[in-house]
Amino acid sequence: MRAVVQRVKTAKVMVGDGIVGEIGKGLLIFLGVGVQDSSDDAEFLASKIAHLRIFSDSNEKMNLSLLEIGGEALVVSQFTLWGDCRKGRRPSFVRAADPAVANDLYQEFISLLKGKGIQVAAGRFQEMMDVYLVNDGPVTLLLDSARNF
Repeated sequence: MRAVVQRVKTAKVMVGDGIVGEIGKGLLIFLGVGVQDSSDDAEFLASKIAHLRIFSDSNEKMNLSLLEIGGEALVVSQFTLWGDCRKGRRPSFVRAADPAVANDLYQEFISLLKGKGIQVAAGRFQEMMDVYLVNDGPVTLLLDSARNF
């Protein structure tokens, strides 16, 4: 499972003309599910993200987690995180999970974050979405449950 995590002042996701998810201060999480991912990967990433110390303390050091600041999370599915661009000019998505499996793990990831006491909003799985954000910092991190980066 892969995630691009962005510290934000605010973020929202729209489908058509309607807002389907919106948060204030917190994390925008783009989540991609791979063919070999399982519940263990969802638990690893949910815990890692909830406890990442990437928010500033009173000394302006990145020392506080999403849980510690009472921040929110906006989770957006993004299978393109599994796009392989090493050959040719068109990405290959053969390592992205089947949509039915990916949706189950996406929903499980959201439930795990909620279970940790985080207020979570979400995009819509397999929909064309417009994502708006005000990146705070900017701070953007890449996470991989297999620890490839």
